[in-house]
Amino acid sequence: MSSAVDVDQKIVIDALAKNYHGHGGERRVLAGVELAVRDGEFLSIVGHSGAGKTTLLRCIAGLEPPSSGGVRFDGELVTGPPPNLALIFQDYGRSLFPWLRVLGNVTLPLRSAGTLTTRERRAAALDALAAVGLADAAAQYPWQLSGGMQQRVAIARATACRPQVLLMDEPFASVDAQTRADLEDLVLGIRRQFGMTVVLVTHDVDESVYMSDRVAVLGGTPTGVTQLIDVDLPPRRDQLTTKSLPLFIDLRTRVLRAVRALSAERKSGA
Repeated sequence: MSSAVDVDQKIVIDALAKNYHGHGGERRVLAGVELAVRDGEFLSIVGHSGAGKTTLLRCIAGLEPPSSGGVRFDGELVTGPPPNLALIFQDYGRSLFPWLRVLGNVTLPLRSAGTLTTRERRAAALDALAAVGLADAAAQYPWQLSGGMQQRVAIARATACRPQVLLMDEPFASVDAQTRADLEDLVLGIRRQFGMTVVLVTHDVDESVYMSDRVAVLGGTPTGVTQLIDVDLPPRRDQLTTKSLPLFIDLRTRVLRAVRALSAERKSGA
């Protein structure tokens, strides 16, 4: 991948490899990953279990150092968590502090940043809670909320500081189907409202097509990006209308075939 900085590229992953060392020796998880995420884009990363999707996301977030290659954020090499980036994990229950009220959980990263007054932090947190439909839950504790509402708190906390990039690792995997659909639409609305670049790791092929501008399929031996699929659906998505479109069905089939083919190769040792 060219080292020249493209102003339209928010994140550039260049020849990224990641190895882990254990009692059984060195294990290569990722090798030679090349990928660019455009400014304002919604990109989903899919692949079979064990393909390295979460590892790649952690490298993008600066939580894991690559073994070779690198990640650039706005042209700057990532050596730790970049500013203006937020991450939402799958396990929302463990990511929220049960002894803090909802408002306290949302204001926590704003306090750590140290750039806002107490009044400004409270206003930003309340705005974020209103954006996720929890304006009346500020005084409650996370354990008093349903799983879907807890994940909304996690989304509010991640977006309260208005990050330029939002990374999400299977954020809806632990909720029921209806709540999942509601949260998908919620994130799409917040993305439009704040103009964020979003990278989503998901096992759900339908979700990847429904939410994204592009889908990156991760797999192969060694693991890398095997396909980049453009999602040319209308920008405004609807759970019923969009998912009934012939184009959505065609794209879903294309992504699913790519993932299953790579999974079959992996199982056969090809």
